[in-house]
This record gives sequence, C-alpha cells and structure tokens, in this order.
Amino acid sequence: MTDSPAPRPAAPRPAGGSVAVVGGYVVPVDGDPVEQGTVLVRDGVIVDVGRDVDVPADVPVVDATGRWVLPGFVEAHAHLGVTEEGVGWAGADVNEMTGPNMAAVRALDAINIDEDGFRDALEGGVTSAVVKPGSGNPIGGQTVAIKTWGGRTVDEQVIRAAVSVKSALGENPKRVYGEKSQTPSTRLGVAKVIREAFVAAQDYAEARAHAAAEREPFERDLALETLVRVLDGELVWDQHTHRHDDIATALRLAEEFGYRLVVNHGTDGAKIADVLAEKDVPVIFGPLITSRSKVELRDRSIANLGRLARAGVRVAITTDHPVVPINFLVHQASFAVKEGLDRDVAIRALTVNPASMLGLDHRVGALRKGLDGDVVVWSGDPLDMFSRAERVFISGNEVYSAERGVRERAERF
Repeated sequence: MTDSPAPRPAAPRPAGGSVAVVGGYVVPVDGDPVEQGTVLVRDGVIVDVGRDVDVPADVPVVDATGRWVLPGFVEAHAHLGVTEEGVGWAGADVNEMTGPNMAAVRALDAINIDEDGFRDALEGGVTSAVVKPGSGNPIGGQTVAIKTWGGRTVDEQVIRAAVSVKSALGENPKRVYGEKSQTPSTRLGVAKVIREAFVAAQDYAEARAHAAAEREPFERDLALETLVRVLDGELVWDQHTHRHDDIATALRLAEEFGYRLVVNHGTDGAKIADVLAEKDVPVIFGPLITSRSKVELRDRSIANLGRLARAGVRVAITTDHPVVPINFLVHQASFAVKEGLDRDVAIRALTVNPASMLGLDHRVGALRKGLDGDVVVWSGDPLDMFSRAERVFISGNEVYSAERGVRERAERF
C-alpha cells in the first residue's frame, strides 16, 4: 500500500491574515514542543515556529503565556453540513440511496456551511474536516476536505475538492437494499457490487485509452470516471467497516484491485491489528462515545484504539459527526488515553495522522513553515477535560474566541 494518494492540484489558498501567537507552550506535533514559543503567520501561511522568532511590527500579536498552542484539529470522517442537525428530512443529504453505486455523487454539492455543526467545530478546535457521504450504499460517493469556517460559499473553504470515495461494507448497505428486496441484501452481494464496479472501471479505462489513441469519440460515465481515479491512486478508498470479517473483505478487495485503502471506523479491528499493521493500512477509528447500537458494534471498545496503535497501525480519531458532536473530538482522544492510548499518539491522531492518510499534509495537520496558519490557543493541555479552545485562527484569521464566540462573515472580510 502506498503512503499517500497521487498528487493532484489542490484548491488555491484563500486570502489569509497575519498573526503572531507568542509566549505559549507550542506543540508543533511533527516536532518537539517549544516553551515560550512563537507561531508566526503571514498572509495565511505559517512562516516561522520557534523560541526566537522576529515578529514584524505590522503583525498583530496574541499573548499565549500560560496557554498551549496547537495546530487546528482535523476531523477525518464527518457528515458536517450534509446532515443538518434539528432539521429532519429537509437537511438529510448524506445518502443517495436510489442505487447501490453512487460513485458519481459528491458531498461538496450538498454542504450547508450555515449548519450549526460548523460553529461547534470551532469550539472544539477543529479547523479542517473531510466531509463524506453516508454508509447506506456499497459505493457512496466522493468526499471533500474543507475548512470549518471562513468562506462566503463552501467553495471558498475547500482544501481538496476530491479526497476519496466512500464505500460501505457490513450491515448498513445490506439492510438498506435488503428492505427493497434487491441486490445487495447480503455481505456477498455488497462485495459483488464493489467488485463489478471496479471491473467495469478497468474496462472503461482501457476503452477510453483506445478511443484517445484512435482519436475516436468516447461517451463519458461519471461513476466510472471516479472509480478510475481510485484505480490510478489519485483518490483514496474510504471503507466504512466495523467488524473484523468485513475488514478482511476490505483488505481482499483492495489487494485485488490495487487501490489505496483507509479503514473507517474499525471498531473491531483490534482482533486483526497485526494484519492491518503488516499491510500498512491506516484506521480512522470511532466514533468512541456511542452505545452498541447494532450487531456489528457488539465488540466495540474505546480500548481497541490503543490496541491498534500499539500493534503499529497508524490511527486517526473520528466523531462521525453528528453521531458524536464534532466539538467532542478532543474528548474522545482523552477517553482513549485513559483506556491505554499513548498521549502523543492521541494528539497525532487528531492532527498529522488524518492529514497524511488523506493527502492533506501539504496544507494542514501541524505547525510547520509553509502550512496553513490554522492555530488554536488552548487554556491548557487539550487532553485535560477542563481545557478549552480559547482562540481559533484559520489561515491567520481569528474566527472564534471563547469570550466573543464565532466571528461572523461581516467581521472577517
């Protein structure tokens, strides 16, 4: 398995602000912490991090003495804006369940950035999120990485317009289509739908190449175009799967077609942690703070995250918002540490790990020169349940403070 998806031009960086956060305990995540450190952001981009940083006279200064300073958290698996809380059917745009293969649909086309979850994200220090279709279909559609605030439209918040394709194994798709008395109504049928789709994509790619070589017209198919991008390594395959046997099926399919797999949820994955580690397949684990609401969750345990990490599996943590409110992302990490997860791994699971798994580490996930100026000032150690995000900056613009709340668009532009 490759470590990151093939490069593709990312969205242009929006106009950013400038700020120097000084005097805090700076945790870059991909480097050693800095006592009384400074993070300097210029025009939306981090230009320096360290102890002795020259701050230009025209850059606003934020005193973080006695505080912790971290990169904004990255939520790797959310339904932010495609499932609007407290709205009902009118805001339920997470699953297009009119056919089992919905590779052609895009989460980007359904995101409402005025949904309350975006404000909650800022309160929890979450500055980036990968928004995904739901798990009702074997193939659910394209995902998108966005900032959690800052645009007049969602397009101005995009980090990468196409990150991955969401797919689901297990109970959800077999229930949805079993109730319709159509394929897939079993785990066998779910795997069949996925396998047939990729075989069709392979044939499509060959036919397209032949038509191009012969300069012949060619009829495009949006779903197959998307799946070819998965086969080419451009898009990750985000596989919803809880139970260990379904994870084994996910591994089997990935090896058969050669695409890059990221396991989403993996709550039963500790049973085959050594297999996942051996194959270098990362896991976006969670949500952690839930009940055993269905059969495939019977063996879910917060402690399973630590077991995966100790086996050598690279992990991220998800709320699966709105299953768990997105502002509780950091609290899930705290619970995981309590149940055996190394605390440094817990912080990486909120930052650099999800960014690298999904090809976003050129923009977010750490406090490093050249990355976006997404900086959060915490009142103390963020894994302490009593700590809170006091000030949040996205691309150098302050978008939230605990004192003033969320800064609305008119204040930021």
